[in-house]
Amino acid sequence: MGTRVFRRLTRILHYSVTPSPKLDAKRFIEQMSGAVTDRPALRDALDYARSGDTVIVWKLDRLARSMKQLIETVEKLRVRSIGFRSLTEAIDTTTAQGVLVFHLFSALAEFERALIRERTRAGLAAAKRMGRTGGRPAKLLNDDLDIARTLLANPDITVAEVADRLGVSPATLYRYLPAARSANSSP
Repeated sequence: MGTRVFRRLTRILHYSVTPSPKLDAKRFIEQMSGAVTDRPALRDALDYARSGDTVIVWKLDRLARSMKQLIETVEKLRVRSIGFRSLTEAIDTTTAQGVLVFHLFSALAEFERALIRERTRAGLAAAKRMGRTGGRPAKLLNDDLDIARTLLANPDITVAEVADRLGVSPATLYRYLPAARSANSSP
């Protein structure tokens, strides 16, 4: 490799910044999921990197979750004259070939995401044609709402008591019957 990025290759390295004059690397280990957009170790690694450095990741998905985010991050690094390497995909943007490979991988990944989106939409449309609907089942049915309205008409019964009787929280009852606030509060 030419730089001492790890002492053991078996250890998973999330982020590493290799300053060009030195052979040592500063490591940033991320504890958060890659799905989280604000990741402190990534932010620290990107802030720490200086012109001429190389940011090294084990896999592309450690740097970004979406293609847009990945391309934006690598472009921000390029503007600051910071290289980027992904060890698993053997991408090194400090070379012309590495930039080409990065853009090819990016295009293929974007294509794959578009195919997944198309398949998902087609599956949802097919399910809808078959009468299936997605989402969470309703907590309160029309019969439950009729009971709630009847009970709330009595000023001696509180919204909390009605909600408890129906097995839902008062917030859920208010969501279904916004008028319950005013109807129950007037003497």
